Amino acid sequence: MKKHLLFILSFLFLITGISGNQAQPYREVENKAFTHGEKLTFRVYYHSLLTGKVTAGEAKLEVKQKAVSKNGRDTYHIVGSGQSKGAFNLFFKVDDRFESFVDRQAMIPWYFIRRTREGGYKKDDEVTFRQNNGLAISRNAVKRIPENTQDILSVFYYARTLDISDVKPNESFPLSFFLDDSLYVSKIVYLGREVVKTEVGTFNCLKFKPMVIKGEVFSEPYPMELWITDDENRLPVMVKSAVIVGSVNMELIEHEGLRNPLTSLVKPKKKKTGN
Repeated sequence: MKKHLLFILSFLFLITGISGNQAQPYREVENKAFTHGEKLTFRVYYHSLLTGKVTAGEAKLEVKQKAVSKNGRDTYHIVGSGQSKGAFNLFFKVDDRFESFVDRQAMIPWYFIRRTREGGYKKDDEVTFRQNNGLAISRNAVKRIPENTQDILSVFYYARTLDISDVKPNESFPLSFFLDDSLYVSKIVYLGREVVKTEVGTFNCLKFKPMVIKGEVFSEPYPMELWITDDENRLPVMVKSAVIVGSVNMELIEHEGLRNPLTSLVKPKKKKTGN
């Protein structure tokens, strides 16, 4: 009965725009950070003084080469995925995939797909965003949302387009996103500039501390640190999350299809030479 009611409500929302708002002109966001064809690969590992770096898995972010039309507008088709590797598959296998179709001009999502497999946990969902009517329609609910609402994938790419040239250390800015039929507002604190060494090379970076959702995974609101390149690409090169002993890290190991020169690269990775 519940699903029948949801279907009827969704249909009414789609054909009538029940929110009562007339379609407004969409915002225009200047994107200098990324473009079609960008592919980023990350190594996910546990690190401590006792164990060193132990690979747990791999994550990828890709902006598909082909533009896709949604609601008559061109979008970036963005795919994020993560898989566990090796011994970690034996006790906690992870196979996640997220997709977002993000308006190229307004940097807002029109459609979001989630496929989560983490240990014994399974979650599938699709969300259609009716941005002009202030609605998000998922498999289980129809929710009102404020204008320019993001999903958890598009919010990161939107953040890369922001002009943060005037942001000072310890200042913060809000970012909101829709997940599991709820709207969350995160706060990103800027900590300053740092030089970071990775497998790709050594970079001049901007350091941030993003607020996360407290729950089973995180007991503190700011457990993570994020470093992005101090250039127009705004590439994430390192994410570090402290645990009881050591840390869980995500480190950039490969990149291609960048929109701009990687001017933040201080020292590239040494190429291996044969004997």
